[in-house]
Amino acid sequence: MSEHKLREINWGDLTTGREYYASPAFWNDETLYFLLLDRFSDGKETGGFKDAEGGMVRNQGGVRTTPLFDPAVHAWKAQRDAWFAAGKNWCGGTLAGLRDKLGYLKRLGVTAVWLSPVFKQVAKADTYHGYGIQNFLDVDPRFGTRKELRELVAAAHALKLRVILDIIFNHAGDVFAYQGNNRYYYADGRQWPVNGFRRDIQDAGTLPFGPIDLSAHPQAWPDGAVWPAELQTPDAWTRKGEITDWDGFPNYLDGDFCTLKDLSHGTCGQGGGGQDMLSRIDRFSPSATLRHLTDAYKFWIAFADVDGFRVDTVKHVEPGAMRYFNNVIREFAQSLGKENFLLVGEVTGGRANAVATVGATGLGAGLGIDDVQDKLEFLAKGWRSPGNPDTDDQEGYFDLFRNSVQESKPTHQWFGQHVVTMFDDHDQVGTTFKFRFCGSNPGGDKALPVALCLNLLTAGIPCLYYGTEQAFNGADSRCGDASNSHSDVFLRECMFGGPFGSFQSVGAHFFNEQGRHYKLIGQLCALRRGHLALRRGRQYLRQVSDDGVQFFYPQPVAGNLHFLIGWSRLFADTECLCVVNTNLERALTAWITVDAGLHGVGSDMRLVFETGGAGAAAKTTVEARNGAAVQLTVPAGGCVVYM
Repeated sequence: MSEHKLREINWGDLTTGREYYASPAFWNDETLYFLLLDRFSDGKETGGFKDAEGGMVRNQGGVRTTPLFDPAVHAWKAQRDAWFAAGKNWCGGTLAGLRDKLGYLKRLGVTAVWLSPVFKQVAKADTYHGYGIQNFLDVDPRFGTRKELRELVAAAHALKLRVILDIIFNHAGDVFAYQGNNRYYYADGRQWPVNGFRRDIQDAGTLPFGPIDLSAHPQAWPDGAVWPAELQTPDAWTRKGEITDWDGFPNYLDGDFCTLKDLSHGTCGQGGGGQDMLSRIDRFSPSATLRHLTDAYKFWIAFADVDGFRVDTVKHVEPGAMRYFNNVIREFAQSLGKENFLLVGEVTGGRANAVATVGATGLGAGLGIDDVQDKLEFLAKGWRSPGNPDTDDQEGYFDLFRNSVQESKPTHQWFGQHVVTMFDDHDQVGTTFKFRFCGSNPGGDKALPVALCLNLLTAGIPCLYYGTEQAFNGADSRCGDASNSHSDVFLRECMFGGPFGSFQSVGAHFFNEQGRHYKLIGQLCALRRGHLALRRGRQYLRQVSDDGVQFFYPQPVAGNLHFLIGWSRLFADTECLCVVNTNLERALTAWITVDAGLHGVGSDMRLVFETGGAGAAAKTTVEARNGAAVQLTVPAGGCVVYM
């Protein structure tokens, strides 16, 4: 299995006689968990968590030396400047460490683990996040080996956990230097001169910019230039310098993503098709580079048996290239028995554009669509509208999942199947002041149960970001300005502690299976698994009333909304009524509208879930108010579900 050249891969040896892990029928039946591999686990933790078989993990033979985090002992004890400096570089998470924590993830209740890119990075670079690839056919040695990746996937499958790889399709790392080793910027499509490929990030481009003869330049392997060798031709790269206008066409398509070098996927023929997506797709002709990249990612499906890809920076990829890639990858996966291989793209640029991109390019789902994260987070905190079905505005979280006819989609369920929902993230593109959900203000974790209930009980493919289950609170409170290029660091604390643990700690891990948020997620995931309506059901924001007479869709007053938010998930003849209380100080009672066709006046709806065992009524009776409604009491910052 070559790490040098695609043409040396023997596909028959890779796939013949192997039984591959099947895809789910619907990805909105799954719950995703996204982690940065370098920040997750180094395998040295002890106490607080169990292994895959359910046995408590203890320190034996002095191998496991990292204790469970104790706020009284570890919180806010690190010297801040050293701690922050450590967060800018590699911290030591590995594939073996992640495999060691599969039991922790299984008991959390998630069903699919999305890994940050595992591929080999440019040598001596600080791209611990994995987005600066130098070899598309190998695993970065700081993470482990290809064999360890395959073993991780097999171990995950044995626990009925799927594995999704984060892949980079738009660009490679900073693998070559422009003339003079200077930074060049996009200027009217001009192509800039190149020194040569780099030996490492500190090299000025002293390797030839073309196919590398290893007998003449043995130092190019393994850390120099770019691999596989098929990507070493000059025409594999656009060479137009860094993007200067992130929304300017074709600047954002053809420019380098900062210092990461843009790959040339093909052309749209004479005239280029303009900015119209369908015209560009129709005119598109794939390049040899596009075919090589597609083969490289086919390799990882065949070799490691992964279950899906999250495709980075879709906005910056030619839509015809994205369609080509998706079609080829999907067919290849189907040939291995993976009938519903997940292809989820990071799609920015508004709801309509995201919906059009997902549909036209053949992506299975979109991530980062139209401020999903912002609207979910700040609705939970009581600072946003939930939406208003009486208007056509897309102002609230629930507005994002309706009007399927407006977007030419056949059913109410389309958005639920094709939108990934989350609120914490490692990136937060376009935001200057960056923080995790619990990092925006002291006591932010009080609203976390509301956010978790919204994320896991509303339409979409829910995704959790690592550390949220332990109320990580990263925030760049001292560096929140546009000149700060390391703001993202605060979103990427180490679960295993290391030199950059959350709560400004070092040397203590956070795999606490007794944590209240960890337990709540497990309960919510079990609830989803037990009720089809909560995974696939249509979704309706419900009108509420505090007096049982005047019903309305709750809206902020002076920027605040601390009231009950109710929604129904309907599937066939089943209704799950979910209600959260965004008032964090006191329990609230109100009337919530339900489906009059499913619930006759005088019938009962029964409690199937409540946060914290707060003693909500075991049942509530349907009355003839606003068609049909029930009266509910929801604890402060809590949630109830009735059926």
